[in-house]
Amino acid sequence: MLEIFQYSFMIRAFIAGLVIGSIAPLLGNFLVMRRYSLIADTLAHVALAGVAIGLLVGVYPLIPAIIITVITSVVVERLRTDMRISGETVLAMFLPAGLSIALVLISFANGVNVNLFGYLFGSISTVTQTDLWLILGLGTITISVIALLYKQLLYASFDYESARISGIPVRMVNTILIILTAVIVSLAIRVVGVLLVGALMVIPVVTATRIGKSFKHTVILSIGFALLSVITGLFLAYYINLPAGAAIVLSSLFLFGLIAILPKGRGTAS
Repeated sequence: MLEIFQYSFMIRAFIAGLVIGSIAPLLGNFLVMRRYSLIADTLAHVALAGVAIGLLVGVYPLIPAIIITVITSVVVERLRTDMRISGETVLAMFLPAGLSIALVLISFANGVNVNLFGYLFGSISTVTQTDLWLILGLGTITISVIALLYKQLLYASFDYESARISGIPVRMVNTILIILTAVIVSLAIRVVGVLLVGALMVIPVVTATRIGKSFKHTVILSIGFALLSVITGLFLAYYINLPAGAAIVLSSLFLFGLIAILPKGRGTAS
């Protein structure tokens, strides 16, 4: 059974999956609380445009993906706050826009580059050493920032106006959260793909809210569910030849199904 770890590509896959599986639901908890969970899917489609640029000009695809996604995330947040456009409306504008730009760029390359499918549907078994170092480095930074701003993020997520009145720089805190989300979404598409990245941020969180007794408890449970989904999905992908990204998401949905039949807990009131 453990022969899976004889291969370096599977070891890299597990490390990348566990890092992303820890950070995605961590950010997802704040996004779900704000009813902003669709931003993961929107930014993933924008990231695809960055990947297309990288493949088109011959540079490392995740770099333009991260740059474009971060810029887009800041623009989305400014439109939502400064122009008073609802979050759902802004996301509904940018999701098809990102996909459309990606398709145009792909057409310039005279068709879909075979490498692009790994970003569409995930290709965790082909994670390179460069991918892994980038995931580890940016993942460490993300966790550090979340730990540093945890109280401000929590307060601003529960009650935006009260947090602002109390002196918390909510605009800066929100911008940081959205930028971190953009970075992790860009990295996560290597693991589960553009079309499935939102699931890794949302499904474990929704599952955890069924039995979480506080916000911290929910965060811990959501990370645990995500990690279990990643591990299960990778084993299924290796031993029965399933797409890794799809196997991870289906494992996450299976866990949700198991928890959903239990009586609902007290929720995440604190």
